[in-house]
Amino acid sequence: MLYFAELTSPQVAGLLTAPRRPVLLLPVGAIEPHGPHAPLETDPMISIGVCERVARRLADHPSIRALILPPLPYGVTRYASAFPGAVHVSEDTLYAIVTDVCSSLIKQGFVDIIVVNNHFEPEHVATLRRATAAAGVGYLDLVRRANAARLTPEFQSGSCHAGQYETSLVLADRPDLVDQERMASLPPLHVDLPAAMSAGHKDFVAMGMDQAYCGSPASATAEEGEQTYAVLVEMVLELIGEV
Repeated sequence: MLYFAELTSPQVAGLLTAPRRPVLLLPVGAIEPHGPHAPLETDPMISIGVCERVARRLADHPSIRALILPPLPYGVTRYASAFPGAVHVSEDTLYAIVTDVCSSLIKQGFVDIIVVNNHFEPEHVATLRRATAAAGVGYLDLVRRANAARLTPEFQSGSCHAGQYETSLVLADRPDLVDQERMASLPPLHVDLPAAMSAGHKDFVAMGMDQAYCGSPASATAEEGEQTYAVLVEMVLELIGEV
């Protein structure tokens, strides 16, 4: 069993006295447009995919048991507001739910918690950094330079919203949710998102992303997605070692 919420209350109580240390993984993302080809739930779907692979990897571990908390699919997402489907919550809301959920679990004795996030809007990332620091839990921070350097060239370029990087990850788990004919027709579009945001642009259209994507979605493959998942899993396993 991989999911915390699928356990009964007595089974949860048993985790705290079992010989294997429980580590809880909280997948986080945002519901927002990912081009004309990829699903709105791309970000939380990737986070869930990472957590599931980590939990399976540790399934037979003698001293650690990883369980996945119900995902938090909503995040701070203003940049995609010009497109249908974006669901935004404020920084205060995100901070409160993350700190409240973690604090509730910690009070019960579940002190090893890791937030796994795959939505990179700056205000969202900054809020998660504050919330995880306040709660005293781990955080997979992929935009830190050392972590980003381990990911794909497109991710490192900063031109990676619904492009080759993210689309490959979705193809690895849910190819049925990708409009692959539309994906193949999309030309490469280079937009340096960090630079555009630093320059004061606050929405995708102003950045030149009139179809809510940048990067090279047509180059995406499930094989690249699995390779990227393998790297992300190793990062989470390293965090589990640290906590």
